[in-house]
Amino acid sequence: MAPPPDGRGASGSPASSDGRGASGASDRDPARTPRPVDDLGTPLDVRRPATRVVSLVPSITEALAEARPDALVGATEWCTRPAGLDVTRVRGTKNPDLAAIRALRPDLVVANKEENRRLDVQRLRDAGVAVWVTEIETVPQALDSLRRLFREALGWPEPAWIAEAERLWCGPLPPVQRRVAVPIWRDPWMVVGSRTFTGDLLRRTGAENVYADDPDRYPHVDVADLDAAGADVVLLPDEPYVFTDDDGPETFVRTPTELVSGRLMTWYGPSLITAHASLGR
Repeated sequence: MAPPPDGRGASGSPASSDGRGASGASDRDPARTPRPVDDLGTPLDVRRPATRVVSLVPSITEALAEARPDALVGATEWCTRPAGLDVTRVRGTKNPDLAAIRALRPDLVVANKEENRRLDVQRLRDAGVAVWVTEIETVPQALDSLRRLFREALGWPEPAWIAEAERLWCGPLPPVQRRVAVPIWRDPWMVVGSRTFTGDLLRRTGAENVYADDPDRYPHVDVADLDAAGADVVLLPDEPYVFTDDDGPETFVRTPTELVSGRLMTWYGPSLITAHASLGR
């Protein structure tokens, strides 16, 4: 999920990483051909199998660290999983330390259209660094994107959890059992809107987002309107904004609230297995 006002949570702003252009590496090296194409259609010259990887996406960091901890050399400060991750930190998702990334001499940097800025992606590419940008708005799209990342960009075996997550999450949609709203920030209040991974995941649990038809992915809302939006429950995650018993529920007069794990609702990676067991269907 992309950072909101303080650089941590979700924003769908035009600063997203839909930059174009190759890394500038030579096409003559057979270890780098054929050229894989990232989710935005950008062909890259990348050495495979990759042995030095920097991740700018927390949920993807977890997936990479579980698969090849020896190959992950850098990650953002927000990359909190797995616990005890010991790699060079390259600041945040919206303000990465580009000099530090270049100094790590990565074979590949992994970014996301929503999480990271197009400007940072382009500056790394202009410096000759291969950057693979993912675009993820649904659970099936996430699993397909990660499968291609492992197979085509990294040249690594596909982790077994991807097929298991596909089996758990990608069947027919269940009937709607409750209508929900999901704030991801307050002051200003922002909620999950349309075309988001979180909204798609919740729908696959039998929950319908009352803001699913909003034209914006993360619209700003008045809290009184949110309380009157017709949700059966307002789900208050602990990230990107850390809603707690004392911070969030007291705002709602009409609608019940429920504190939930932000990671299980917003991360696309090995946590999808745990999320299915926890959120149910």
